[in-house]
Amino acid sequence: MTRRPDPLAAFRPAVRRWFEASFAAPTAAQARGWPPIVAGRSTLLLAPTGSGKTLAAFLAAIDRLMFSTEPPKKERCRVLYVSPLKALAVDVERNLRAPIAGIAAVAGASGETFRVPVIGIRSGDTPSADRARMSRTPPDILITTPESLYLLLTSAAREVLRSIDTVIVDEIHSVVASKRGAHLFLSLERLEMLRASDRPLQRIGLSATQRPLEEVARLLAGG
Repeated sequence: MTRRPDPLAAFRPAVRRWFEASFAAPTAAQARGWPPIVAGRSTLLLAPTGSGKTLAAFLAAIDRLMFSTEPPKKERCRVLYVSPLKALAVDVERNLRAPIAGIAAVAGASGETFRVPVIGIRSGDTPSADRARMSRTPPDILITTPESLYLLLTSAAREVLRSIDTVIVDEIHSVVASKRGAHLFLSLERLEMLRASDRPLQRIGLSATQRPLEEVARLLAGG
């Protein structure tokens, strides 16, 4: 019998140990999603609610951010998460704390060198003082909405986005067939043009109900 590859094999030891201590096993969405995501390929994940899609999308980025050399301050922002709902954005920010804290505890106990990623939220509710601070000292992970992403891209604060290498679009089905979606996908193309890297932006789309998959994938992939 052919043994299936371990979906956790590509992660660093502290990440693997944290996951194995926290969960019985990877979900199907995680096991199938991690290989292309870890490889840096754009990925569309269609899986039911509660299937671990968010962790499937974020774990590779957390692994990379926590165990890589800290970049210069102005090049720190590497992961962009776009939520169609401000409430979901707040939930995701809160839910990322557990894996980051857990991995940090495991790495610290074994003497591994790591850093704790900073998470920032930029929405219509973000106070102006927080926006200014974010421009001066960008977070590692920026959580935003389609409208706030557009405003970022059309302001001086867009410089924060030049170092983005991964964008995660959650609940992609809720915007894909609307003017809001057209606006978002245009923003992603503007982000691609703004970025300092020659490597294409990694785009990860998440949803439980995205249909038709081929059309959603085409829109997510863009130009």
